[in-house]
Amino acid sequence: MKRDLQRLVIVVVAFLGILLGVVAIGAQGQRGQTPALPQAGGAAAPAAAQRGGARGAAGSESGWSTFQQRCALCHLTPTEKAPSGVEIRLMTPERIYASMTTGSMAKQADALSDETKRAVAIFMSGRQLNSSPAGDAMNMPNRCPAGAAGNPANSPSWNGWGNDLANTRFQAAQAAGLTAAQVPQLKLKWAFGLPNSMTTSAQPTVWNGRVFVAGDNGYIYSLDAKTGCVFWSFENGTIVRGSLTVGPITAPGASGNAVYFGDGRADIFAVDALSGKMLWKTKVDNHVVARITAGLKVNAGVVIVPVSSSEEFASGNIEYPCCTSRGSVVALDANTGKQIWKYWVVEGDPKPVAKNPNGVTVYAPGGGGIWNSPTIDTARNAVYFGTGDATTAPSPKTTDAIVAVDLKTGKFLWTFQADENDVFMGGCGGAQRSLACPTPNGPDLDIGNAPVLTKLPNGKQVLLAGTKRGHFFALDPDKKGELLFRVNAGTGDPIPANAPPGGRGGGGAAGIVWGGAADSQNAYYGLGGAGLSALSPETGKPIWNFKAPAGGGNLGAAPTVIPGVVFEASSGGRLYAVSASEGKLLWEFNTSQEFETVNKVPAHGGAISVSGASVAGGMVFISSGYGISSGASAGNVVLAFGIN
Repeated sequence: MKRDLQRLVIVVVAFLGILLGVVAIGAQGQRGQTPALPQAGGAAAPAAAQRGGARGAAGSESGWSTFQQRCALCHLTPTEKAPSGVEIRLMTPERIYASMTTGSMAKQADALSDETKRAVAIFMSGRQLNSSPAGDAMNMPNRCPAGAAGNPANSPSWNGWGNDLANTRFQAAQAAGLTAAQVPQLKLKWAFGLPNSMTTSAQPTVWNGRVFVAGDNGYIYSLDAKTGCVFWSFENGTIVRGSLTVGPITAPGASGNAVYFGDGRADIFAVDALSGKMLWKTKVDNHVVARITAGLKVNAGVVIVPVSSSEEFASGNIEYPCCTSRGSVVALDANTGKQIWKYWVVEGDPKPVAKNPNGVTVYAPGGGGIWNSPTIDTARNAVYFGTGDATTAPSPKTTDAIVAVDLKTGKFLWTFQADENDVFMGGCGGAQRSLACPTPNGPDLDIGNAPVLTKLPNGKQVLLAGTKRGHFFALDPDKKGELLFRVNAGTGDPIPANAPPGGRGGGGAAGIVWGGAADSQNAYYGLGGAGLSALSPETGKPIWNFKAPAGGGNLGAAPTVIPGVVFEASSGGRLYAVSASEGKLLWEFNTSQEFETVNKVPAHGGAISVSGASVAGGMVFISSGYGISSGASAGNVVLAFGIN
């Protein structure tokens, strides 16, 4: 009964999509390619979308909010003529956009601006307009020479989000191939443009002389680390935001290693690292807006997947049947893609709990999305991850928390809740509030940064993390997450156990969002408007603080550390290198500019607010252009730096 009810809930939410009134396409092809469809008079993309990476382009996240607000009341009952939201998410953005402009739903969508229609089409499809087949490597002039295969297997790598299972984001001296004295000599070696892309936040992965990159044009690419020539592209069909990870595989037809990644439809792929051939594909969550926004982890033949969601954007609208989405962590067999276990952050299948005055059903429980790459502790057989807020009350202890589950079974081990009673959803500020809206509406304090497992000078291991309101804390993994300290990251002042909930950091306040790094001495966190700080992993006390020069933007991206140097990027598109011992500026580069690219794709850098730099083999790689939110500077370029 529970499974049947869950399926019914998913179907009800999915059928919000009938506004678009178009026919669903077939399943994706073997290589993850979306079948071509007639565009039914679809208009061409604006000049900004055609050239890619337009400065100041708004993100498409508002597309789902529009979908929630404008479609739900009239389209709750499934009909034979209406495709489900899940089916619509498999369509091309051109098909969706054409339906709202010149197709069957043009009259119903007439009140929407063209920008809003485009946002709906981009979000629902998960890719930019006119990005296929423009993004195919076959159409690029910089194909790698036949027979080229990258460097030998022992080449230095930066593999995945944290470069190790512990998410320390540290690269040792030999693998870095770069010293603090050499950093001021860094020069741009090549730039690669993501065709018809407006957002790139996926951190480059370096492996065996290759660099794997992605954006929002529905493709991933394999490039040569030294030259930027392209080996292959793979069309998965939707946005990839999390870092890609390479790991061993024994699937039929595999060369021995696969690139593992998740996308905007909560599909997980294993693609052969040398050929780009798809080896398997698995959907880990059937909710209409379930998605993967963080890097996977691969360990001992198992892929660990964090699952998040877009549901809460405007879910407080009275016309939307909230809330049916829950965050989870899923373990898959790396060779086959088959599920081994699944842990739900919020327990219990969503069930009807009330009806709004207009008859729209309200569901619970929901929430707890996971926005960060899990941390693997093989010594304690545990997986650690940060969780998001609840969308329905009461908020369980596993929301806004660090949670530990068993690595082999997914069984719950322990939780440390950083912020209690944070029940949040967007769209609750209007005159007509859904009964799903919490009172009070929480400050939205998700822990979006990956826990960092590091060792103190005395040999003791601790688990480090931060909160959006700028609290830095350490947990004892040997004592079920017992709190060791909790301080204000900007000042080092202890946070009382009974401290009021408070609000977010950001602006001039210290707020930790996307991640930290650690070496043998310090922990390093971007604090938004409060700069980049080195913090003691023993006490939490600040050691130094680096502020971006005037106009540089907030320092909120995840830092990267090599011996003697911390790399940090900014919302203004600057990449900085500072001394790890003093916090003094060693080098900087403005990525927010136009670039001549090796693949002849017009490209522009922009905000760097999520993922940081990848350092390996004497080179530094970074993606520039995090244009997800409105007002952020979008971009479509991957940059590689080295020394002469």
